[in-house]
Amino acid sequence: MKFYRLLILLGIMNANAQEKYNLIVGTYTNQCESKGIYVYDFDAATAETKLKDNTKGVINPSYLTVSADNSFVYSVNENGGESTVSAFKYDPENGRLKLLNKKDAKGADPCYIISDEKNVIVANYSGGSIAVFSRNADGSLKDAKQVVNHTGSSVTERQKSPHVHMVCFSPDRRYVLANDLGTDKVYVYKYNPDGGAQTLVLKEAKDVKKGSGPRHLAFNPNGIFMYLLHELDATLTAFSYNAGNLTAIQETTVAPTDRVVQNGAADIHITKSGRFLYATNRGNANNITVFRVHANGKLDMVQQISTMGEAPRNFTIDPTGNYVLVANQNSNNIVIFKRDKVTGILQDTGKKIEVCQPVCLVFTDNKPIREKK
Repeated sequence: MKFYRLLILLGIMNANAQEKYNLIVGTYTNQCESKGIYVYDFDAATAETKLKDNTKGVINPSYLTVSADNSFVYSVNENGGESTVSAFKYDPENGRLKLLNKKDAKGADPCYIISDEKNVIVANYSGGSIAVFSRNADGSLKDAKQVVNHTGSSVTERQKSPHVHMVCFSPDRRYVLANDLGTDKVYVYKYNPDGGAQTLVLKEAKDVKKGSGPRHLAFNPNGIFMYLLHELDATLTAFSYNAGNLTAIQETTVAPTDRVVQNGAADIHITKSGRFLYATNRGNANNITVFRVHANGKLDMVQQISTMGEAPRNFTIDPTGNYVLVANQNSNNIVIFKRDKVTGILQDTGKKIEVCQPVCLVFTDNKPIREKK
């Protein structure tokens, strides 16, 4: 009998252990007192958080990416013409980040970063460029091996020059897509991880609506639909996707339907099930919109609520799908919403993380991937 009780106890302990994750937060450090990157313990059973560790003296690590083996974190350092990209050794068990090295970003104000086992790729907003860095065996960065400079403009005041706002791998990793707010285009690059100065080769520059300002995108987990959020006019476009080819199938909006506002659409994510999509809008809207995703890829709005703060920049869905965490940059907090998995509806939990100028939220396992059984 005691043996069975022990088995039950161990099972409960194991289940509880699996409900703990790390939440990594990238911030701006030049607006208020921030130490750079913060790592929190997140309990997916209770939505309780606790600070594990933070960096010191890291300049504006606004966007982050974590290596697939959970051993390294790469961040941009958004600092005008002196911008860099940093590599950190990451110990997920205690949350510590140790700087390995940093490299010139090869463009001003990098605002997005992705990585795989071979490369780290950065979108430089003010520089209007994409920079590709190889990784050393120890996780550190080599000098940039390719810099792709966009050219052109569009119709609004903010679109006098290129502004690369996001880079994203296609689901099959054969392509890298880049949204350019300044040129109103989505660039589709063929991706060759070992291609040196030809790692990215342009396949197509897809025109979108003039003045819309494409910002962030999200792929449906089924790999056949892609959703593009436009910052300037708050439109949301659904595309069918096939082998690097995009065909628009629907246009909707994240702008409030009950009042006229200044829009600043920001971030977009879709659930692992592919059934619900979420998108934030800044300006003076400060809301998050919930959409149901149909089998044909089209969207229906089901909810639009306040993010309980100002300038909802990035947000994330926790690994269990039970919570949505929103980084309200200008009100210096991360608000935690409970998510109904059946309806997609969000409800404020009343729980917040107070942190200076949060921008990027990334969940990771709390142990190295190679040690998982």
